[in-house]
Amino acid sequence: MISSVILDEPELEFGGAARHIDPRFGITNYGPADLGVADAPRAIRVGLVGPADQLDGLRQWLERCREPIAAKDEKYPHLFPEFPGCDTDRGLHTTLVFSDRNTRAISSRDLRAIETAGQPAALTKAVSIYAEEIRTLADENRVDVLLVARPEQLIDTASRSARGPKEADKLPARDTLDEPPPAPFANFHDLLKARLLHLRQPIQIIRRSTWEEATRPPEGHSRQDEASRAWNLHVALYYKAGGVPWRLLRSPADLTTCYVGVAFYRSDDGSSLSTSVAQVFNERGDGVIVRGGPARISRTDRQPHLVRADAHALLVHALGAYRREHHTAPARIVLHKTSAFTDDEAGGFQDAADERFIDTLEMSWITSSEGAAAFRPGDAPPLRGTLVTLGERELALYATGSIEFYRTYPGMYIPRPIGIRPVTPTRNPRELAAEVLALTKMNWNQTRLDGRLPVTLRTANQVKSVLRFCPPDQAVATRYAHYM
Repeated sequence: MISSVILDEPELEFGGAARHIDPRFGITNYGPADLGVADAPRAIRVGLVGPADQLDGLRQWLERCREPIAAKDEKYPHLFPEFPGCDTDRGLHTTLVFSDRNTRAISSRDLRAIETAGQPAALTKAVSIYAEEIRTLADENRVDVLLVARPEQLIDTASRSARGPKEADKLPARDTLDEPPPAPFANFHDLLKARLLHLRQPIQIIRRSTWEEATRPPEGHSRQDEASRAWNLHVALYYKAGGVPWRLLRSPADLTTCYVGVAFYRSDDGSSLSTSVAQVFNERGDGVIVRGGPARISRTDRQPHLVRADAHALLVHALGAYRREHHTAPARIVLHKTSAFTDDEAGGFQDAADERFIDTLEMSWITSSEGAAAFRPGDAPPLRGTLVTLGERELALYATGSIEFYRTYPGMYIPRPIGIRPVTPTRNPRELAAEVLALTKMNWNQTRLDGRLPVTLRTANQVKSVLRFCPPDQAVATRYAHYM
C-alpha cells in the first residue's frame, strides 16, 4: 500500500555540541564542529597559483572576506544570510594566511601558448603548465591548501572517449567553485586533479567570476550572491585543510557506523570499466577513497556489476582503510550503490562483513531519479523530506523541494525524488530515509541545507570523474578532499 510522510529536517552538530539544521547558521552561531579541538586549523596557509592579474584580484577579495559580507536581500534572510567574515574570533574561527612567497604566477608567455594552441592541445598544455607550478609550490611544504585560479583562455571541450555522470545525476542547480561539470567533458578540473593526486595538499580550483562581479560566469553556471560565494569557498578550504565544519548527530547509544558508496567509471580511453568507492567515515565526514577491481556489464539490466570475489575484496579493502584511519572497526556498515545489487554482489559484501565480525550490514540501491511523484495543494513543489513508500523495498524521497526554513523552493527546476531500494529491509522506511536525508547535508562544496544525493554517492561520482584519467597502476590520494 502506498503511503507518504514528511520527515523532519535533520539537525547537524557544531561547536560545543550545539545543533542547527542549516550549516551557515550553525557555524555563525556556534562555530565549526571541531571548535576548541587541538588539531582544528586555526590558521590555513594558502598557496596561490594562477595568472598574475587574477591573483591580485583574488587576494583583495580574500582580504575583504575577513570582514562580514552583507546578505543578498531581506526577502529570504534564511536562504541568503550574511557571511560573518573569516577570522579567529568568528564564523569558522580560522584565518587564511597567504604571502608572495607562497604565490606562483603563470607567465604571460605561458598564457599566450594556451590561448594559441588548438583543442585539445590547449587543455593538455594548460594542465602541464599549471601542474609544474603547483608541484614547485607544494614541494616547498609551506602551504596547507592550494587555491588555483584557472586560465580564462581555456575552454573545456567535449571528449568522445570520456564517460561522465549521467544527466540524471545532476543537481537541479549547479554548485559553485570547483564542482566538476556534469556533462561528459575532458576538463581542466578533472585532468589537473588527476595529474596531482600524489600531492599532500588538496587543490581548490576557482573561477574569476567567483570574486569579480564584473566577470560573467561561464555558460551553465548561475551567479550566486557574494555572501554565498564566500560561504562556499571558505567552508571548502576549511574542510580541505583538515577541519570539521559540521558533523552528523550521533547518540552515545548509536553503533559506530562506516558509510560506503560504490560507483563505476570508465577509463578515459574507454577500454576498461573499473570501480571506485568513496568511503565517508562516521559522522565527521572524513572521506577515504578506495579503488576496486573491474566490473562487468550485465546482459540482463545493462548495468555494471561485480563478481562475488571482487565485491568481497572491495569491502575488505574499505574496512582496512577505516581501521587505519580510526584504529578500530565499525559496528555497522551502510553501503549505497549506484546500480542494483546482484545476488553475487550482496553475497560478496556480506562475506566481507562476516569475515570482519561486523553484525550489521545495510545495503541499498540509490537511484538518482524515481518514477513516482508527489503533489501538494497549490503551485509549490513538495516539501524536502517528503517520503513516499511504494513498497517494502521501494521508497521515493524528495531530498530537494520546498523548504519551510527558507520559506521558498530554492531550485530552478521541478524537483525529482531519489529512489531508495534496500536489499534486505532491516529498519522501517522512515528511519532508513531519515539517514539518507541527513547524508545529503554532508557536502562541503556548498553550504545550503539541501543536497540532492547522499554523500556516499555524491563523493563517488566526484571521485570517478577524476579517476577515469588515472592509469590503474598510478598511486592516488586516499583523502576525499583531493577530489572535491
